[in-house]
Amino acid sequence: MMNRFANAALILIDIQKGFDDPMWGARNNPQAEANAGRLLAAWRAAGRPVFHVRHGSRNPNSPLSPTGPGFAFKDEVAPLPGEPVLVKDVNSGFIGTDLEAQLRSGGIDTVIVFGLTTPHCVSTTARMAGNLDFATFVAADASVTFAGNTARGWQDGEAIEVDPELSHRIALAHINGEFATVLDTDTILKEAAQ
Repeated sequence: MMNRFANAALILIDIQKGFDDPMWGARNNPQAEANAGRLLAAWRAAGRPVFHVRHGSRNPNSPLSPTGPGFAFKDEVAPLPGEPVLVKDVNSGFIGTDLEAQLRSGGIDTVIVFGLTTPHCVSTTARMAGNLDFATFVAADASVTFAGNTARGWQDGEAIEVDPELSHRIALAHINGEFATVLDTDTILKEAAQ
């Protein structure tokens, strides 16, 4: 079987300390950061490309404000010198950054996207990657959804809070097979090692 990940780039999305703030509410996938670290370690060991994306909120009071401590990457996935770091202020890692140009100049046609949060920045980045014709994969168990990822009812504006695991699964179901292929960390690592 051909290794689909031989030249795949990891795109780590917003794995930042600001997401430890209790304002986000309960979360799923308590092992997500450890899985992200496992993927990152394997990619580094193989000399494969890695891109770190982080969110610089336009709201100065956000836990993800570029001027606050929450802007920092979580320790499990802190970039090494020379690894590309891109800063965005919208949901997609492709908007306002040179991510696409870096991928194309590196001859990369396959990406694995994961991080925080699944229904927002992970999903949006994966959707755009698929639309830009990259073979796109999402590492489900290296991604996180929070109960605080609420939606607003389109008629009455009422906040709708959804169980984080259910929200996570729905977000993944919406992109799987349409924009990306959703896999778990073990499956990606097993195939990447072949």
